[in-house]
This record gives sequence, structure tokens and C-alpha cells, in this order.
Amino acid sequence: MTPFDLTLLLLLSNAVQNAMTGPDTSLLGGVVAACTLLLMNYLVAETSGINRRFRRFIEGQPTLLIHHGNIISAHMAKEHVSADELHRALREHGIGDYHDVALAVLEVDGSISCLKYDDLTPTAHTHLRRRYIQKKD
Repeated sequence: MTPFDLTLLLLLSNAVQNAMTGPDTSLLGGVVAACTLLLMNYLVAETSGINRRFRRFIEGQPTLLIHHGNIISAHMAKEHVSADELHRALREHGIGDYHDVALAVLEVDGSISCLKYDDLTPTAHTHLRRRYIQKKD
């Protein structure tokens, strides 16, 4: 669920609730409000599928947190990710030390995905930034 979907859900519930308990309790008011919001959601979804720049604006984009075993502190500060959260995500992926990580990415859904050097193969479709990942000598 994207942040836009959550916003739509809250707006939709508020619009229907106002139609049920507000001064105008007609069915038509609630249906018009709900249909308008659902149409807007459909248009945003279709535009996101066509236009990459618009999709990046609505959904955001992944942020690199670790690259070649080096923590990128500027990106962590920008995304408000603490070192404890990062270490917890590494432990969840079975990684004991961040030096073993080729790439750690904060995904748009808030999860942190990690790739170890051992998981990389030349033909694996690992990530959009896989061309930058090479095992250090």
C-alpha cells in the first residue's frame, strides 16, 4: 500500500462518514464523493504507469544506505534511519556485520533490503544499481 493509497482510504472513509452522519444524509452525496475519489485514484494510477517522472513523484524512489560495505550517513540522515534500525534490518537478513553487505536499500515501502557479496552472481537480476556492485579485492 502506497502513501497515496492510504490517503485515499482515509479520505474515502471521511467522505462516506460525512454523507451518513452530516446534515445532508442523502445517498447521492456519499456516492458522488466516493466515485470522485476513486476516479482520481484511477487517474493517478494510470498516469503513474505511463509517466516515470510522475510515478517517482507519487511513490518516491529507493535510497541507498550501504554501498560496498560503507554506510552512507548522509542518506541515512536524510531518510531519518537510525543506526539501530539499520543493524536490526541486517540481523533480520542474517548479516552480522555491515562490511559484508554489497548493497542495502531503503525501499519505498519502508523496508530495508540487503544484498551480501555472496548473493551476487554475474547473471542475477539483483537491483537497478547492480552494475555498481563488485566485490572489493
